[in-house]
Amino acid sequence: MSDDLTPADPPLADRRPHSYSYHGVTIEDPYHWLKDDSYPQVNAPDILAYLDAENAYFERMMAPRRELVETLFEEIKARQKPDDSGVPFRDGDWYYQWRFEDGGQYRIWQRWPARGAGAQDFPGADAEIILNEPELAAGQDYFRLGALSVSNRGDLLAYSTDTDGSERYRLFVKDLKTGEVLEDGIENTLGGAVWAADDSALLYVVVDENWRPYQVRRHVLGQPAEADPVVYEEQDPGFFVRLSRSASRGYILIHTAGHTSSEAYVIAADATQSKPVLVAPRRSDHEYFVDHQGDRFVIRTNDRHKNFRLATAPGDDPSEDNWVSLLEGTAQLYIRGFDAFADFIAVVERSDGLNAIRLIGRDGTTTHVELPEAACSVGLGDNAEFRTRTLRLEYSSMITPPTVFDYGVDTGELKALKVREIPSGYSKEQYVTERLTAPARDGVGIPVSLVRRKDTLADGGAPVYLYGYGAYGFAVPPSFSTSRLSLLNRGFIFAIAHIRGGDDLGYHWYEAGKLDRRVNTFNDFVDVARFLIDSGYAARGRIAIAGGSAGGELMGAAVNQAPELWGAVAAHVPFVDVLNTMLDESLPLTPTEWPEWGNPIEDKAAFELIRSYSPYDQLTAREYPPMLVTAGLNDPRVTYWEPAKYVARLRQLKTGDSPLLLKTNMGAGHGGRSGRYDSLYEVAEEYAFMLWSLGIAD
Repeated sequence: MSDDLTPADPPLADRRPHSYSYHGVTIEDPYHWLKDDSYPQVNAPDILAYLDAENAYFERMMAPRRELVETLFEEIKARQKPDDSGVPFRDGDWYYQWRFEDGGQYRIWQRWPARGAGAQDFPGADAEIILNEPELAAGQDYFRLGALSVSNRGDLLAYSTDTDGSERYRLFVKDLKTGEVLEDGIENTLGGAVWAADDSALLYVVVDENWRPYQVRRHVLGQPAEADPVVYEEQDPGFFVRLSRSASRGYILIHTAGHTSSEAYVIAADATQSKPVLVAPRRSDHEYFVDHQGDRFVIRTNDRHKNFRLATAPGDDPSEDNWVSLLEGTAQLYIRGFDAFADFIAVVERSDGLNAIRLIGRDGTTTHVELPEAACSVGLGDNAEFRTRTLRLEYSSMITPPTVFDYGVDTGELKALKVREIPSGYSKEQYVTERLTAPARDGVGIPVSLVRRKDTLADGGAPVYLYGYGAYGFAVPPSFSTSRLSLLNRGFIFAIAHIRGGDDLGYHWYEAGKLDRRVNTFNDFVDVARFLIDSGYAARGRIAIAGGSAGGELMGAAVNQAPELWGAVAAHVPFVDVLNTMLDESLPLTPTEWPEWGNPIEDKAAFELIRSYSPYDQLTAREYPPMLVTAGLNDPRVTYWEPAKYVARLRQLKTGDSPLLLKTNMGAGHGGRSGRYDSLYEVAEEYAFMLWSLGIAD
């Protein structure tokens, strides 16, 4: 590896012999050495040298574009309110709120006593800071707050922090009366904690050496954490454990799940030393979630329909034999989630791809919240109060900035509490959004959400930024982005391809893009691009595409399938070495991922299918479009060596002179840099790369 790299002389990783065989097939993998055997520690000098060389090359190639990066960053930064704050919400005797100091990177959390109607808007002199993230982040290259959990009496705060991006959080307890952080630091937690009813103990989730959340433990304040008893331990390596508090606060809930089945246990919050009670034993293809509504349990289950139903069960016996249906899912109605309150249930649902909020009263009657726009992103906000007749909602659309609403359950009034302020200015009337349907090659219609300035013509002359994800049943909502305005104001059309693999049109939409139908996801994305070209919205070679994680896998597959369509590609922490990862049982996510991708160890057909689309395995000698690839050294979800190996092989095979850049965050993980402005700077780098690649002068 040369020490005097120039922009025209990218680093070339060594090719070292390595092969393996499955199902009679031998795979050559000359870049296997980039996986450090001591991971999650990465200490191998040759690996670090290669990553450093790639980072140096990234900086050299971007150096002539730094002025553009700075211009974009200042634009994006100017759309953030320097001293922004959240809408206060009430929880018992207190109102809680986060805020940024002027120009701050991290939040400050504060509270003040609830003094009556309207008091939430005026914290007054008696507001107290309960957690100061800027102080905790001082001196750290990376900082992320895992969770906040105030005790029932309001005297104690459990919080957790991650300072390297590994998502292994350290849990702390703070005395809110004295400000003292107690000597109860607990390592390797998932992030959150739930208090016992009397605040004498808290329950938390532990991750194992492979970053799998597998145990719930109980900690008594003042006792050594090493002696904390195990409340629940998950034996199946394909299941992850989660912990939460019921809406009624009468129970602590343990949910353990893989990709296609789940199981729930309940523990009375005032008897945390008791054995967890199983709700319904796990079985294949049955997913359910449980909450408690005071006198009854509420269950979301897919036992009758893929799109789930809501059921209830008596408060003294939540077992499956006692489930009584409350709301049935249908082919058109997809029940995505719910929050339980004393007198009603708020249901998040989707019908024909459009989001909605339904309220179910105690008498079984239902109403829908009338939303300002049909195509929107809407969800339940900070609703800490169990006994309430007001519902907090979070809302946006492709042209409507994030808005916090309070909905009056009795009046039906939707009251806007806060519309995100854009200090540099924004006029909704200057933009237009559209909802299109693109025909996939198998005849299925793929929804597409578009946004552009009204003065940007849809005549094929505008560059297009096309985004996609398409995995795990995660839909990409048609929501607002302040960063995106920097592209729209430069004449871009921004598009979201709601491809199969997400659950945009229901659970069947997810199933149609997984396992043996995984290639539908990639085909849909390419077909959406071709539809945009044929419809006059885009031109071949003028489409910039982006995606991260499983969306990064999508980028790699789309590039392999149709490289001629793309003018620029951003693949963030991309899952591109799919075959090797799914063959490696030692990795934290592999066993739980088999229901999503298939098990190539035991199933030859799965082996051949994954091999046929795995971006790393399908690279060939030809021209590729300009590509920016990112990685996180401490990423536990998509390990750093996947993008590193991908770029190393691509450098060896690609022809032509299109740029190929790899940027590895050496002190971060899956989400990139952690500060409010630091993360926006990385967005500016991506946009600058795309403008440069498309030949667009700023």
